[in-house]
Amino acid sequence: MSHFLLLDDSDVQQAFAAHLRRLREQEKLSRDALAARSGVPAPTIKKFELTGQISFRQLLLLWQSLDDLSRLFALTQNTANNQSSMPTSIEEVLKNGF
Repeated sequence: MSHFLLLDDSDVQQAFAAHLRRLREQEKLSRDALAARSGVPAPTIKKFELTGQISFRQLLLLWQSLDDLSRLFALTQNTANNQSSMPTSIEEVLKNGF
């Protein structure tokens, strides 16, 4: 049986951007304040929040300023267990109600 991914890179980029924007807004930080905290320029933060596009290094700087960097690191550990929770076929999606 072949495996199908239901997400593409753009979906994941937008999800990261939305997550970090939500955290920024929860902390009542302006983009300028987050720029001062993270070292990532405010225009780059704006572009990231609107398009999902950012360098990996800058993503990490924003993440460590707004969230626990160990949570992101944990995604790289024990990948066999992490992948088993994602559906790999339309049958799994329909069966599990994703």
